[in-house]
Amino acid sequence: MAAVVVPSDITILEEKKKIGTRKIGWMESFGLMGMAPFMLHLHYSKLDKSDKRAVLSKKYDPDDKSEESTICKKRQAAISREVIATCFMWDTAFLMSGLTWWSFRRYNYQSRLVALPFIFYGGTFFGRVIGDVVTGRNAEYARDRFLASLPAKVYLA
Repeated sequence: MAAVVVPSDITILEEKKKIGTRKIGWMESFGLMGMAPFMLHLHYSKLDKSDKRAVLSKKYDPDDKSEESTICKKRQAAISREVIATCFMWDTAFLMSGLTWWSFRRYNYQSRLVALPFIFYGGTFFGRVIGDVVTGRNAEYARDRFLASLPAKVYLA
């Protein structure tokens, strides 16, 4: 039995509605750098780093008020918020680790090394919350978050 990977419906709609390329902002590029470099796709149910970059680099007509164009713009905005929130996650984790390292300056290095991974891991959780609040992801509609989670490719069996 043959299996085929094809573009999803939302990807085809985005290709149809785009009018050019959009320059990715510096916060978005840093957020994309902070994501995993590759993803093992078993069923193509998530967006990977390159798919998010492809969605963010599309430009849509600002005068187009059709429903399809609105969906594409909302999806792009939701993915942009998600990527920028990732940037805040890593920044907070490194900041908390650095402050822990500095506050343990009078202790030996073993005590620093014991505390550092736990503080870094906790910092990723605090950073996600901070990033969600700063970018407005905590106040976005479930529809927008769902649009941001739609995969770019579909696995047909």
